[in-house]
Amino acid sequence: MSNKHIYYEGQVIWSMIDMNGHLRHSAYADFAAQARVNILAKFGFAKELMKLHIGPILFREELIYYKEIRANENVEVSCELLKCREDVSRYSLQSSIYRKSDGIKAAEINVDGAWMDLHARKLAILPEDMQKAFMEMPKAQGFRTEPASY
Repeated sequence: MSNKHIYYEGQVIWSMIDMNGHLRHSAYADFAAQARVNILAKFGFAKELMKLHIGPILFREELIYYKEIRANENVEVSCELLKCREDVSRYSLQSSIYRKSDGIKAAEINVDGAWMDLHARKLAILPEDMQKAFMEMPKAQGFRTEPASY
């Protein structure tokens, strides 16, 4: 386990188990989603986004499974910025789910997203101070920025 930025820890409960006796596919995505919500809250985004009527949206979600997770196991979920545009109008986040008992990486979840003005129902750009704060998030190995394009 190297340099993890953990934003969610929890136990796998019975309702998360599939008929094969391991964590169902959508529960992996749920854990990663909670880590994303938690990192936004930690960096002060949750309340500010609500005030601005802006919300995060996803264009793509990719799950890569490595090892089984079973009922009653505890997990740790990381969240790191993988890439983003210079104006942070688009971004990619990477989460990894680890079995807490042995530190084994069980899955990786990659998402591509943007910000939506919830009133206009159109893509939005964050205020400059929030753009700077977003860039303070932990970075994944290989992090890169891309030019802002409109």
